Amino acid sequence: MRDLGWLVARPIAHRGLHDASRGTIENTPTAVAEAIRFGYAAEVDLQVSADGEAMVHHDDALGRLTDGAGELRTLSAAAIKAVPFRSGSDRIPTLGQLCDLVSGRITLVLELKSRFDGDRCLVERVAKVLASYAGPVAVMSFDPFQIETLRAVAPHLARGIVAERHYRHAEWAELPGRERRNMAHLLHGWHTRPDFLAYAVHDLPAAAPTVARYVFRRPLLAWTVRTTAERLTASRFADQMIFEGFRP
Repeated sequence: MRDLGWLVARPIAHRGLHDASRGTIENTPTAVAEAIRFGYAAEVDLQVSADGEAMVHHDDALGRLTDGAGELRTLSAAAIKAVPFRSGSDRIPTLGQLCDLVSGRITLVLELKSRFDGDRCLVERVAKVLASYAGPVAVMSFDPFQIETLRAVAPHLARGIVAERHYRHAEWAELPGRERRNMAHLLHGWHTRPDFLAYAVHDLPAAAPTVARYVFRRPLLAWTVRTTAERLTASRFADQMIFEGFRP
């Protein structure tokens, strides 16, 4: 069993320590630099470009926070990096650029975004970039296939599953009910063999993460903590929180 004390040692800033009201946009170099400045770990999201690069961005398409339009998977990394955010001077970085910025000063938690289509490209690119990175880093995803693939191509990397209990958001509507149940109850665990879990704070306590934490000794992160009540829940039922909107 891995020693993941470094993963739960400090609160984890969700999408970096961002604050749009002050011009610090989520998942940007500035947001990660702020996490570094205050000594937090940083969680960021990764999408894949058309040419197979790992890009630090939450949405699968441009437009919510940036100028432009189009799905990232249809655009080259160079084209994505050229797109400005609607505020600030940041650009969407690659994972390699993020690693250069952090340089091991804080823990990185990388969430692999997925279309649940069996595409290995993002996992393989992340594994290749992290092969030369010496800092503390953990990789996680909602998609069990991504984590099973990571286990195969980079077994040395700390890998985790992101999950929730009900999957009621519209984005999950196309996933079969059986697959959602497997994800909620962590029934894929014999294949993915996660080293840690990240479970929705509004669904804690829940049987599956509790068993994983106490029986299988897997660290449990609670996401995304935004309120005092959620912080109390996280402190009672998880080992660390992924937080947003305040500074612990």
